[in-house]
Amino acid sequence: MLRRVAFVDRLRWRIGALLFLSTVINYIDRQTLSVLGPTLKDQYHWTNADFALIVIAFRLAYTVGQAGAGRFLDAVGTRTGLTVTVAFYSVAAMLTSLASGLRSFCFFRFLLGLGEAGNWPGATKAVAEWFPRRESGWAVALFDSGSSIGAAIAPLLVLGLHHTFGTWRPAFLLTGLLGLLWLVLFRSLYHPPETHPRITDAERDYILSDRDDPQTTDDIRAPGYRELLRLPQTWGIILGKALTDPVWFFITDWFAIYLVSRGFSLERGLLAFWIPFVAADAGNFLGGGMSSYLITRGVSVGAARKTVIVVSGLGMSILMASLLFSSLAALTVCFAISTCSYAALSTMVLNLPADIYRRDSVATVSGMGGAAAGIGTIAATYLTGAVADRYSSFAPILIGASLVPLLAVVVLVSLVRNTGSGHLVRRI
Repeated sequence: MLRRVAFVDRLRWRIGALLFLSTVINYIDRQTLSVLGPTLKDQYHWTNADFALIVIAFRLAYTVGQAGAGRFLDAVGTRTGLTVTVAFYSVAAMLTSLASGLRSFCFFRFLLGLGEAGNWPGATKAVAEWFPRRESGWAVALFDSGSSIGAAIAPLLVLGLHHTFGTWRPAFLLTGLLGLLWLVLFRSLYHPPETHPRITDAERDYILSDRDDPQTTDDIRAPGYRELLRLPQTWGIILGKALTDPVWFFITDWFAIYLVSRGFSLERGLLAFWIPFVAADAGNFLGGGMSSYLITRGVSVGAARKTVIVVSGLGMSILMASLLFSSLAALTVCFAISTCSYAALSTMVLNLPADIYRRDSVATVSGMGGAAAGIGTIAATYLTGAVADRYSSFAPILIGASLVPLLAVVVLVSLVRNTGSGHLVRRI
């Protein structure tokens, strides 16, 4: 079968590239505020706590949206679900150009978070539809790497637009337009493999050969939240996301402000801002590639995912070592190791719903994990603003952000195991 794949058409990888591009645009839209944060803080005289309120508005909507987006996507399908959510958040990003103060920024960022909540459950569901498990590590790595690429592109693009127009407003307008352009490509290309008009029989057979659900969706109703929450695997994914995603969002939301607090100008620190996100991109493929390699060598899916999770959790703890250095280069290296490790771990956790659950539950569980991550991130964001203002330092935050992922590793290794009813979960 592995030799045969070389002769199978690669429409599924074009689908994967489309999901990657969606995630790039998703992150450019959300990073526009982060990049412009120092400028907006000066213009509107915001404190760190004020800026945290805007970030929390996004996270609150993102949390609520993820809880419902997964169920929505499982109900209406990937094509319709992503069309609605991407159109919604693209318009919300463009409307942010009309903001005039703290309250209006909070309102428009709330709308953005509500729409962007559908991207990860939708992409995870698409991977479950289009990729066999031996390739899903690579596929998730591909679309999830769009977050780091988008975060790396955003400073160059947003600062360029800001300097070109002399004001921050066109940056929100033009970055929001990207999602609407993406929808044209998506609507022309995306259909499920069972009904895609341009897929070959060989590729369709290759994809469907890995579908080992005990029942089809016609044989049994989709499980509800209560049934899924009885499973330890679900709680492993929920808690794993809640304990690791806040670290990533601390970096994406606060890194520019953190660099300025350490005495580095944003222009001088532009390369430092860029490197950790490129490292995260490498981490996506290292994690996805290593787990896929282990699976092809006969290691079980669960053991392969957990091996990467353990190593990555240890790597994330390097973040607090940045406190020992005063040079920009050394600080950047510490952040790069941490973001690389986070991305590898994130790729594994994003894979787990597709690895474990039936297709009609994948987006639902992914959405629950995203909602939990949102709750953890909201709490972490509030603490970041309050602690940074009180102590005039990010040191306590960096120490906490280095230790919490180790707890996440323990949770994931202990709870994600082969238990539960066969009509709800698959063995890994």
